[in-house]
Amino acid sequence: MKPGTSARIVDVVVLAVAVLEGVLTTITEPSPFAMVPVVVAVLALAVRDRWPLVAFLATLPAVLWPGAIIPAIVALYAVSTRYRDWWVLAGCGLLAAGSFVFPTSDLATTDLAPTDLDSYVLLGIIYFTMTALAPILLGQFLRTQRELALRLEEVKEAREHERRLDAEAILAKERNQLAREMHDVVSHQVSLIAVQAGALMVSTTDPNAKQAAENVRQLSVNTLDELRHMVNLLRASGTPSTELTPQPTLTDLQRLIDNSAIDARLVGSAPVDLEPPVQRAIYRTIQEALTNVRKHAPGASATIEISHDDTDLTVTVTNTAPTRPNLALPSAHHGLVGLQERAALLDGKLHTGPTPDGGFQLRLRLPVNAG
Repeated sequence: MKPGTSARIVDVVVLAVAVLEGVLTTITEPSPFAMVPVVVAVLALAVRDRWPLVAFLATLPAVLWPGAIIPAIVALYAVSTRYRDWWVLAGCGLLAAGSFVFPTSDLATTDLAPTDLDSYVLLGIIYFTMTALAPILLGQFLRTQRELALRLEEVKEAREHERRLDAEAILAKERNQLAREMHDVVSHQVSLIAVQAGALMVSTTDPNAKQAAENVRQLSVNTLDELRHMVNLLRASGTPSTELTPQPTLTDLQRLIDNSAIDARLVGSAPVDLEPPVQRAIYRTIQEALTNVRKHAPGASATIEISHDDTDLTVTVTNTAPTRPNLALPSAHHGLVGLQERAALLDGKLHTGPTPDGGFQLRLRLPVNAG
């Protein structure tokens, strides 16, 4: 059964029980108007998910007269699942308990002995206070359970993301090591072959030897070009689609934002003629910022602003305060350190810090002619 179908069935059952209680409590009432507050309370339950406080207040008249308490209990539960402010919950709980206790004041007109009357009133206060407390505690328990399940899912995703980042870092390290070996050893040896072939061309008078030396030199030059291309590919970051692809540029920025699973928007644009190192720095900065928003500010939205003038280019990523409780995750802050190092290599600066509204801001400033 789908979750939406289950929720509708629960709503129908709740409304049916509330209507049944209203009918049973108004049968013995002589006034035909006793059904009015019950109808209002039942109708209020239909909007309890959207306006829980309004729905709760609308159910209280039915508690006072003719004494239908089920709509108030259901509405109080809806308030508890929506709000975490204990002042709001305590106020609603006191209103509900007072409304539940109010009908016991009729005992004052009975012929009970004073001691028995006090006992009845005390028991009534305890009973109805617990009746008001039960939906509040149940609502808070289920709310906490849902939030915990969401946190666990986010922790799982964060750990999987960290695992992928670690694997990519190891792969990048191995590629860089291989690229250095190819550049420092293989390229050097091939360069020596080309030099020796060139020297042989100059020193020999045999046409066949001269032609062979030219062929060797040309093959060496072509091999050096291929090695340089392979070194560049090895130093590029890998992606799931291919292991050897160029590193991302600003043309990939919108796809990064769209796939970030964050409510993020891009404002402004960068010059189209930026050098590849600058484009990679901007991309990696925004990528790390969005990753940190997802990890440390659940439910927050982010704004990426790119602006530039004749001398500097500025990238600012600002996120709002988290809307859900933040679960502290282990972090060595290697990402921000790496961004600072990347910015320093391009004669730029990276600034990070909280915003007055509880969010966080990351600002990268680079010279336009960097790279």
